[in-house]
Amino acid sequence: MGNVNTCKKINLALQGGGSHGALTWGVLDRLLEDDRLEIAEISGTSAGAMNAVVLADGFERGGREGARAALEGFWRAISQAALASPLQRSPLDRMLGRFSLDASPGYLFFESLSRVMSPYQLNPLNLNPLRDLVDRQVDFGNVNRCKAISVHVTSTHVRSGRSRIFSRGDVTLDAVMASACLPQIYPAVVIDGEPYWDGGYSANPALMPLVVSPASPDIVIVQINPIVRHDTPTSAREIINRVNEISFNTALIKELRAIALMQEIVRAKGIDLGAAGQTHIHLIHTDAEVQDLAASSKMNAEWSYLKLLFERGRSWADTWLAAHFDKIGKESSFDLAAFFDDPQTTASRGF
Repeated sequence: MGNVNTCKKINLALQGGGSHGALTWGVLDRLLEDDRLEIAEISGTSAGAMNAVVLADGFERGGREGARAALEGFWRAISQAALASPLQRSPLDRMLGRFSLDASPGYLFFESLSRVMSPYQLNPLNLNPLRDLVDRQVDFGNVNRCKAISVHVTSTHVRSGRSRIFSRGDVTLDAVMASACLPQIYPAVVIDGEPYWDGGYSANPALMPLVVSPASPDIVIVQINPIVRHDTPTSAREIINRVNEISFNTALIKELRAIALMQEIVRAKGIDLGAAGQTHIHLIHTDAEVQDLAASSKMNAEWSYLKLLFERGRSWADTWLAAHFDKIGKESSFDLAAFFDDPQTTASRGF
């Protein structure tokens, strides 16, 4: 990925979030465009895992431009497949330019049905068009062969509730589909005789593989699920959405807290870990630009919407690079101490 003597190496942590993963696509496209950067490792969950394997496959095929083309091809395929879905915007939402599916008859029907029937009842044959699409789009041999970029995919072990991280050599179609297996929609994915659900329940995404990575001390988290909501949810749908957001962010917050505590102890004791023991945390996220994204729009894969999210993600990355590129390799651009300050202070700072 460019001249190793001039490129700054970074590790990426990619969250899940359905079609909102197109935000991450935009971020990745902008980072791949910048030849001052080299992506060394990626940890991804759910849609983040899909972005990760598509990028690694494309990079193995054709370097930076191969990765960018593969990502665009993947999201185009997602959009084309969604044309046949019953989950479409209502005529009123189309007229008003809203991308939410809150008024979609198909979405409302399946939302109601999923609360009283499980996927084992609704889909006894376990049909999954998304699995078929990923299988067509990604050569997992390339993903596991790729020496330039190491991929880590996280899923949640149903019986224990603990995360399982699949790394180079074990990154398979099953691992990715397990990482994206929402239990209200799909039956658990069975790997080695054990059932797995969406990785977001236990790590969204997992940071530890990147913390211990010798490739780079810099972890760039692409945050697409809002940590802070400025308004208190009052409707049933808003409350469920917020509960899910909190649940899917909890694991990430716990890992960030562990890193913050480790850094605090090191500073307090005056321990010099050297460059090899440092961890620099960076966050690509714009709080104001995710407040308007309805939870139901995670199921909207219209090309116009995906492109809107893509451009928004590129803008996030562009702004972050302009402000913080010089800090890569030297220090964190995300203030962990401020993040774990009083919750009201954290909210007012826009985290």
